[in-house]
Amino acid sequence: MAFSKQHKVIMQEQYANWLKKSQAMIMVEYSGLDMKGINAIRNKAREAGGEFHVVKNTLLTNVFKDQSITIDETLLTGSTAVGFAFNDAPAMAKAMTDFVKGNEVFKVKGGYLGNQLMNASQIKALADLPPLPVMRAKLLGVIQAPASQLVRTLAEPARGLASVIRAHSEKSE
Repeated sequence: MAFSKQHKVIMQEQYANWLKKSQAMIMVEYSGLDMKGINAIRNKAREAGGEFHVVKNTLLTNVFKDQSITIDETLLTGSTAVGFAFNDAPAMAKAMTDFVKGNEVFKVKGGYLGNQLMNASQIKALADLPPLPVMRAKLLGVIQAPASQLVRTLAEPARGLASVIRAHSEKSE
């Protein structure tokens, strides 16, 4: 389908906007995927806090050049769609890799984490990370552990003294 020059400019502006807002981009090949399948992956992308769009390779290449992002030409060949991760990059990567398992026509090509180029195996590794809330909880636990130990250490002499006084009072009764 041919687009007018004005429409192409609008599409490039939209691509640039998505690129600025996203933490990561996962590029996939979707040849042979019907509209029902595309809508299914769009729903998974929304659940992961992002968006999934079919893109025009030449226009996305122009946006990358404008943003001074290193371009891997192999990512922008054939039919390309991009999952833009706005909130949680591992969740988007997991949504894309999970969808690959059920579809032989859907293939992860690679992507970008920030401006860092990633191949398909790195995207898979990103997908294997725990979700953001789990990571935050683990980090909070690690941060709180020394403070909790300090409080227990400081409280221990008082507890020991209280135990001795209670034992002494029970003995004298």
